[in-house]
Amino acid sequence: MTVSVKLNTDSTIWTDFKEGRDYALSYIYNQHVDFLFFYGKKMTADEELILDVIHDVFCYLIEKKESLGEPQNIRMYLLKSFRRKLLLEIEKANKQESNKVTVQEPNIVFSIEEEIIKSEEHSERELSIKEGLKKLNSKQREALYYKFNCGFDYELICDLMSVSKSSARQLVSRGIAVVKSHVQEQGFHLLFFLKRNCF
Repeated sequence: MTVSVKLNTDSTIWTDFKEGRDYALSYIYNQHVDFLFFYGKKMTADEELILDVIHDVFCYLIEKKESLGEPQNIRMYLLKSFRRKLLLEIEKANKQESNKVTVQEPNIVFSIEEEIIKSEEHSERELSIKEGLKKLNSKQREALYYKFNCGFDYELICDLMSVSKSSARQLVSRGIAVVKSHVQEQGFHLLFFLKRNCF
């Protein structure tokens, strides 16, 4: 049976989920599971671990739904929970393999890099952009990913990365400057996913 969602705002869906309406959990899962999975793939190649963590996140939601808060952004809420738990599981796995504790940073890969990797022929422009992206540090890559691939505003970025709003802006602006500088050195303009009017 197809469920018609008339007011599918995050607040409406979340309220219905907490009140135990059957469609709401399925709706939340179907809207966000692919996003969580592909984000997880940027942090680890262990797909089984990613799926286990997604399962655990939704089990927690079901178990604690009556006491959960009221998130303004469901995707952000899920991503924060998923990211935190996945990093803990990665760290736990690293501990089991050696005595040294390894802190895993997200290995953010942008869409253009994935396309370049899959393609047999690489244009000079694409390779130049990829080389520019390689010059970003992990925090800059992560901030740019959230800003341009996920479409998060600075409030969400600073909340997710546990940094101030000014730091989030600096990470994005400096990351753009790093890539733009490298691309322009190669005689190109920065014509890819970055939106000029977003900052």
